[in-house]
Amino acid sequence: MFSRHTLIAAGLSALAATTIVAAPAEAGSRDKAFFKGVAGEWSGPGEIVAGKYKGTRFTCNLSGIPAEKNAGITLDGFCRVGVFKQPMKAVITATGGTYKGTFLDGAAGKGLDIVSGNVTSQKMVVGINRQKLNGAMIARLQGKNSMTVTISVKVEDQMVPVIGMSLNRQTEEIAVGSIK
Repeated sequence: MFSRHTLIAAGLSALAATTIVAAPAEAGSRDKAFFKGVAGEWSGPGEIVAGKYKGTRFTCNLSGIPAEKNAGITLDGFCRVGVFKQPMKAVITATGGTYKGTFLDGAAGKGLDIVSGNVTSQKMVVGINRQKLNGAMIARLQGKNSMTVTISVKVEDQMVPVIGMSLNRQTEEIAVGSIK
């Protein structure tokens, strides 16, 4: 159906991310707050849940940096499948009342284009596209340090989930004690 690289690429494109309620132009500060909440170091497992590579498990390590001016984020890092390590990068930016961006080098290369999107206080949904592949990525914050990501592709008239990931924020433990 789709190559493993395309499926994993679809899974990460957006995380960055990720229920449509209001246009980004109307909710800029709320959207910026969401992306600020996604900033930081994330890691966790994922699995391809449909298609030719169903059952393939992978682990991702990503760094999220919110955009400085408009609402948006850059996610950079890698995912590992066994001994194979694949660089991952997604850039999502508010543009003209929606979101646009790329995953890896975009649909013109080996990646995906982010063609639409919207954000609520705890969830981001972006549309993804590569040639005949159309789908959506939903990134849902579940508390301050946990995020789930689901990638679905359109098959005929139905959206079919193909990738699921559970990411946890990586926080440094601070030793607490006293000095005598």
